[in-house]
Amino acid sequence: MIRRELGYFLGAVGFFTRLPVPGWVGHSAAALSQCARYFPAVGLLVGGIGALVYWLALHLWPQPVAVLLSMAATLYATGAFHEDGLSDTADGLGGAWDKARILAIMKDSRVGSYGVVALVLALLGKFALLSGIDAALVPAALLAGHAVSRFGATLIMATLDYARDDESSKSRPATHRPSLASLLLAAGFALLPLLLLPLGKALAGIVLAALAATWLAAKFQRWLGGYTGDCLGAVQQVTEILFYLGLMANLGAPSA
Repeated sequence: MIRRELGYFLGAVGFFTRLPVPGWVGHSAAALSQCARYFPAVGLLVGGIGALVYWLALHLWPQPVAVLLSMAATLYATGAFHEDGLSDTADGLGGAWDKARILAIMKDSRVGSYGVVALVLALLGKFALLSGIDAALVPAALLAGHAVSRFGATLIMATLDYARDDESSKSRPATHRPSLASLLLAAGFALLPLLLLPLGKALAGIVLAALAATWLAAKFQRWLGGYTGDCLGAVQQVTEILFYLGLMANLGAPSA
């Protein structure tokens, strides 16, 4: 059982990142469909890479430079997989008004104006927010942000149907709804790094991330009748940013 679960985790790593995995890890549709329970665990891995690069860079450069280098490290580790999903989703939902056309635009490899704007805002938003967080909290924020946002994607899979009818989509094999046990395991990975953050800030981050995921889920349901792999990438990106926004919120009483 341990080898099987390790295979599912490493399968998720191989699917969502550029990190090497052992050759014995299977790539079957049946195995890939079980990987949703490890989305937040992959987030911990990616966030850990970003946190390590940030911590090392902070010994040599100011915080904004360290944040920029950590963002570059996570982009390299994932191959901008989720950012691509955000861009495609923004182009589809912004450029069409019916399901067939939206899905066609999302499948197009070209990037439109909506996608460019979404990418610029996402990258600038992460940079600005992480540069403004207390320097000592940034490593924990990266761990939690990447884990919590990927749990948001897992919840989308658990509550919505897959929107595409074709079998050619790369994400199709991973679209079976996660079981309750899988959700609980995923939640455990997502909640673990929150223990490293102040309670009030962690709660604010979770609330904003949950609101973002709920809003996106309603939008996907309305326009697509479900989600696609690109939608999951969009959820990860938007909820990660909203989580950081919650960490930045001033929860104290206003000064006189």
